[in-house]
Amino acid sequence: MKLLTYLTSDNEQRAAFVHNNKAVDLEDFGDLTNFPLPDNLLELIDMGIEVIAEIKTLLEDISEADLNEISYELNEIQITAPIPKPRKNIIGIGLNYTEHVAESARTLDTTGKLPQKPIIFSKPPTTVTGPNTEVLLNTNLTQQLDWEVELAVVIGKKGKYVAKENALDYVFGYTIINDISARDCRREGQWIVSKGQDTFAPMGPFLITKDEIENPHNLNLSLKLNGVEKQNSNTQFMLFNINDLIEDLSIVFTLEPGDIIATGTPAGVGAGRNPQEWMKDGDVMECYVEGIGTLINTVKEIRI
Repeated sequence: MKLLTYLTSDNEQRAAFVHNNKAVDLEDFGDLTNFPLPDNLLELIDMGIEVIAEIKTLLEDISEADLNEISYELNEIQITAPIPKPRKNIIGIGLNYTEHVAESARTLDTTGKLPQKPIIFSKPPTTVTGPNTEVLLNTNLTQQLDWEVELAVVIGKKGKYVAKENALDYVFGYTIINDISARDCRREGQWIVSKGQDTFAPMGPFLITKDEIENPHNLNLSLKLNGVEKQNSNTQFMLFNINDLIEDLSIVFTLEPGDIIATGTPAGVGAGRNPQEWMKDGDVMECYVEGIGTLINTVKEIRI
C-alpha cells in the first residue's frame, strides 16, 4: 500500500493511502468502515503491518461513491514527509556501497578500507522535510553542500537481538531519504554537524508497505541535479544489506515501530567528483528509488 501524509487547507497534517490514484483520508476511512484508524502514520505503524491487510479487505466492500467523499486528487494536495517528525533520530549508515567508499577516501577523511561492520550515525528529527520543499544552505556554516540518494527502511515492530534471517519481519515499509551533507562541517570524524542541520533529510513522497516491494535488495536508485544524472546504482550493491543492518543495529539498541534507517548512498556524490561539485541556491535535486517514486527538493541559501 502506498501511504502518505498531506496538509489540509487548515495546515493540519493527516495520513492517507493511495487508491485509484487518489489520496483516501485514513481516519475518515476508518470512520466510514467502523474500523478506527489514526490520523497519522506513526500510530498506524504502531498497529502493526497486519492492519494493511485489514484495510485492503475493507476496501473491497466500500463503493467508489463513498470513497470519493473522503478522497483527494494527488495533484490537489500538498504531500509532506510521510513521517514529518520521527520520534527518534534517523539512523544513518555510512560508506555502504563499495564505489562510494573509494570516492570518499579520495577526498574525505576516510581510509578507503571496506568497513567490517556498519558505520552508524544519526540525524535529528528536525532534519526532516517533505517533497517540494527547500533544503536550507546556511553559508555561515557550509560552502560544501552535497547530495546522497538513499533507500530508507521504516521499522514496524519492536526488536532486540534480531536474527538476520528474520530481519525483514520487522520492516513496515520503505521510503526515500536524501541524506544532505555539509562536507566541511565534519568534526574530527564525527558527522552529526555535517548531516544533522535542519532540512538535511528530505523524505518521501510515499511510504510503501513492504508487501508492495518484492525485493528491497534489487531496486534501482538515482539522483539528478538540475536535470543531470549524478548517481545511478542498485540496492543489490550494498555492502551490508537490510538484514545485516537490522541484525547489527538491534544488537546495539532496541529497534521500535517508526524507527527509520537510511541505508547508505552509492557513488556519485559531489565530494567524490573531480573537480568537486557543491550545491548552490536554486539547485534542484530529484531522488528516485524504484517502486517508491521521485523526491524533489530545491536548495535555498540563507544568511544568518
